[in-house]
Amino acid sequence: MAEKKIHTYPKTEKLKSKTTIDLMFREGKSVSKYPLRLVYAKSTFGENPEFKMGVSVSKKYFKKAVDRNYFKRVLRETYRLNKQVLRENLIEPYSFMLLYQTKDRLSYEEINQKTIELFEKFHLQIKPKEEQ
Repeated sequence: MAEKKIHTYPKTEKLKSKTTIDLMFREGKSVSKYPLRLVYAKSTFGENPEFKMGVSVSKKYFKKAVDRNYFKRVLRETYRLNKQVLRENLIEPYSFMLLYQTKDRLSYEEINQKTIELFEKFHLQIKPKEEQ
């Protein structure tokens, strides 16, 4: 009865460390799929998650907090439902930041599709490095 839930976003997976976030933006790499951008960096975590994820929507594009919060909720939901795509073939732990970078208001379905494409593009970008 103790089945493992794959579609969750537990506290241990949330990226909250300011130092990790700063390091990621300074030294990390990124991959984009309009209107999303995934910034990532290899990390080490004490409490054993495979990766940590944060989401962000710029005040530059959405002045009202209610609009930013809506898109952050959508990003967290698309991550939660598609994180197995991101988790596939990961050997080392990573930190991720998922950014929504446009003032266009895409539908949930469009954002979900772009998230899947972005995660697949991420795997293509890291794959050659891990196979060497």
